[in-house]
Amino acid sequence: MSHIIIAVLITAVVAGFLSWISATAYRKKTYEDKIGSAEVKSREIIEEALKTAETKKREALLEAKEESLKTKNELDKEVKERRAELQRYEKRVLVKEENIDKKQETLEKKEISLLTKEEKLSERAKEVESLYEQGMSELENISGLTSDQARQLLLESVEDDIKHDTARLIKEYDKLIKEDSEKKARDYIITAIQRCAADQVAEATVSVVQLPNDEMKGRIIGREGRNIRTLEQMTGVELIIDDTPEAVVLSSFDPVRREVARIALEKLIIDGRIHPARIEEMVEKAQREVDLIMREAGEAAVLESGVHGLHPELVKMLGRMKYRTSYGQNALRHSIEVSAICGILASEVGVDIRMAKRAGLLHDIGKAIDHEVEGSHVQIGAELCRKYKESAIVINAVESHHGDVEADNAISCLVQAADTISAARPGARRETLETYVNRLKQLEDITTSFEGVEKSFAIQAGREVRIMVVPERINDDDMVILAHEIAKRIEEEMQYPGQIKVNVIRESRVSDLAR
Repeated sequence: MSHIIIAVLITAVVAGFLSWISATAYRKKTYEDKIGSAEVKSREIIEEALKTAETKKREALLEAKEESLKTKNELDKEVKERRAELQRYEKRVLVKEENIDKKQETLEKKEISLLTKEEKLSERAKEVESLYEQGMSELENISGLTSDQARQLLLESVEDDIKHDTARLIKEYDKLIKEDSEKKARDYIITAIQRCAADQVAEATVSVVQLPNDEMKGRIIGREGRNIRTLEQMTGVELIIDDTPEAVVLSSFDPVRREVARIALEKLIIDGRIHPARIEEMVEKAQREVDLIMREAGEAAVLESGVHGLHPELVKMLGRMKYRTSYGQNALRHSIEVSAICGILASEVGVDIRMAKRAGLLHDIGKAIDHEVEGSHVQIGAELCRKYKESAIVINAVESHHGDVEADNAISCLVQAADTISAARPGARRETLETYVNRLKQLEDITTSFEGVEKSFAIQAGREVRIMVVPERINDDDMVILAHEIAKRIEEEMQYPGQIKVNVIRESRVSDLAR
């Protein structure tokens, strides 16, 4: 039994051993197969990698060759350009060298020519000197005088001639000086007469503004004269600030401008704030105030004359005549006077008294604006009466009161007579003042007739005219030409003593509002 068991055990052990051997062999074979396939795959991968590496190597070599070729081409191109540039420089240098050589050759030729000419001149100078000595010797032999004696004789002769010419010139200049001095003396006398006349008419051309103290003069003048300059430009009136204590003189032949300047200056003194902007504001207020005064004066004249139904604009123009003079006679007072005389005459001859007074009051209405409108005051007055629907009798009286048109009714004849009576009474008129004012008006009319002139003011008794131009139309160069042309026109068209200074002023302003 035990033998069977042992045999079975041995058989089992042998069978197990054989199974292990067979399993081991099988695994070994399987491992060997796997290893063999792995080696094949690895060899394939290695071969593929080698092929890829070889391909990339060839591509890299090709790229490197292309890059090197490109770089080489660029370098060759740059080298060619440098060589071409060097060749151009070489050509320029060669051309310059050739020019320098040519110039040097020319200079050498000129130098040789100059040396030759110098030698010839030197030889000619010697010949001339020799000829001069021979000539002097011959002259001395012929004249019997030495050169010093001949020189002395010539100097004496020239001296006599010079003395004669000098005496003649002295006489001529003496004559010219006498004529010039007589002319200047006449001018000085005329200027003195003019200044004297200006003093005599100061009552009609000058206003005086009293100041609280002399310190106010400096404030009126302003920094660098800006205040006084602004006031003069805004009003056209000259301010005279002299040694007169606590007073400023306003000078202008236009009484309306002078009154506006006086009122504006008094308002500025009371206000105390004196600067260009404030001056402009006060001048505008003064202008409105003067307009009101003139309207009230016109209404008072109408009331005093007993004339009713006048157009408001005619009443206003009558008020403007408050500041107008004719031969030293106040134009408004003259019109009221003519109206009164017309009424008296009309009552004596038995015509319409009211119409006569109306015609007499309006006969000089054109003088209210004759400074602003072209034409005589007769023509302007007739046009105004037509414009504001006055009767034909009044229009004829206005047109005929100086004989420009024939009178066609009795009232026109009465207006002529009344106008003559008012003007002829003792002390009514002064010829000198009217001539003086007309000259200043003519001066302003000439200056304002030029294109680009905005305003012009005659000051200094007509010895100076200030002209404000439009800055957008007249530049600095045009100002010089304009001043010259105005001065030339004044010389041609006016008669005046002394000289007239023409000042052209160009000023630009820009304003804006801070809101």
